[in-house]
Amino acid sequence: MSATQPVSYDHEERMLLDGQLRAARDGATLAVTNPATGETIGCAADAGATDMDEAIAAARRAFDTTSWSTDVELRQRCLRQLHAAIMSEVEDLRAELVAEVGAPLVTTYMAQLDWPLSDGLGWPAQAVGELSWHRTLPDSSLMGVTSMRHVIKEPVGVVAGIIPWNFPFEILINKLGPILATGNTVIIKAASETPWNALRIGRLIAEQTDIPAGVVNIITTADNAVAQRLITDPRVDMVSFTGSTRTGQLIVERSASTFKRLLLELGGKSAGIILDDADLDAALPSAMSACMHAGQGCALPTRLLVARSRYDDAVARLEQVYAAIPYGDPADPGVFCGPLITEKQRRTVLEYIAAGVAEGAKLVVGGKIPDDQPRGYFVQPTLFADVDNSSTISQSEIFGPVLSVTPFDDDADAVRIANDSVYGLSGNVFTTSPDRALSVARGVRTGSFMVNGGMFYSADSPYGGYKHSGIGRQGGLEGLETYLETKAVATTLPLEIR
Repeated sequence: MSATQPVSYDHEERMLLDGQLRAARDGATLAVTNPATGETIGCAADAGATDMDEAIAAARRAFDTTSWSTDVELRQRCLRQLHAAIMSEVEDLRAELVAEVGAPLVTTYMAQLDWPLSDGLGWPAQAVGELSWHRTLPDSSLMGVTSMRHVIKEPVGVVAGIIPWNFPFEILINKLGPILATGNTVIIKAASETPWNALRIGRLIAEQTDIPAGVVNIITTADNAVAQRLITDPRVDMVSFTGSTRTGQLIVERSASTFKRLLLELGGKSAGIILDDADLDAALPSAMSACMHAGQGCALPTRLLVARSRYDDAVARLEQVYAAIPYGDPADPGVFCGPLITEKQRRTVLEYIAAGVAEGAKLVVGGKIPDDQPRGYFVQPTLFADVDNSSTISQSEIFGPVLSVTPFDDDADAVRIANDSVYGLSGNVFTTSPDRALSVARGVRTGSFMVNGGMFYSADSPYGGYKHSGIGRQGGLEGLETYLETKAVATTLPLEIR
């Protein structure tokens, strides 16, 4: 398989609306582009306002009039059916992600596909069977009335799931799993740049699961006005969004009039920290992760903070590491850094690189469009040293293959610099001292943190951010709670609550 060859498998162009696979009402389509070549490789339905209204109405009806919200066993069975259906087409899906997302093939064996598929549906299906949907409180006596008291968990209702283009399948599955397991219905708005993976899931739901019509609706549109109806329509109870902080702010503002529940997974500018006692042989290769999938990941550590006593040695060795990062055709199993998603995104990344140079950072490696990649939207893996943390490239989420390296004086200084950001998504530290590791991990204000390469990723682990990196958590028990309402019931009658 090569990015320069035409796609040789069948993709799905139809949306799933109210149990039916169909085109947009007006027949409109949007183009799908291979970012490794810049060529159009197909199309997908481009929904209009009528299609969106039908999707919202279907989700509302399915929640209000079917047993989906109360039948835990049905939901568990359906999620397991969907997992089996995806597994039956997993290799086609893998090739599809490489083609439409520009995801390096190696990343599909990690977070782009295999990791979320391993437990993104199965864990929520199991967990809701063990969840405490009901608990009792001690009886109370107020105003001469003895009340038996109950606390009941119920689904939020209709959820809008808005998916970005960088890890579309991963984010789709990690939304669908807990949303459906907890009894909600959903309208998925897939990214217009990467629609096929979501539309494939829609087809599998329609053809190979018992999910009732209207419970899952998958819609693709290039019209922001159409997409924004999900944020303002009063029939939608919650918005679960993953994407940029700027768009997250827009969602907060425009959903305010209907008081929607919000789950916002937003941007990041995560810092990796190398303390003075760290093993550089173990620590420095991890700095390559800033270029995985061309740096298009919100949790990737794109700032590297190095103890001043180890700084010169680290930068010299990082120069060799970054000069050797394999980039190019994402279908090549040896490629780590693929293309950016669009030419617009590449221009943005190049503008950030220019700002880094203009503000005095030392450009050590890369920083240009590679001569050996005349097609597609590539930028060389780029390494900056001597970066002031107040500079543009340290404060902005570049979303490109760019790492900035900054020295620090002691552990407290490292924590201070790491926290000197509007973001608070993730981070990591390398050290041989458990005490120092825990001190740094507790001191850095982020929603997740890794020590010496430890990995927090899985469906049972809560994920989200502090500060401008978001609101709420996805994954884990906290993620299930995100999609549930809590109701207190007081009664003078004995109730048998199931």
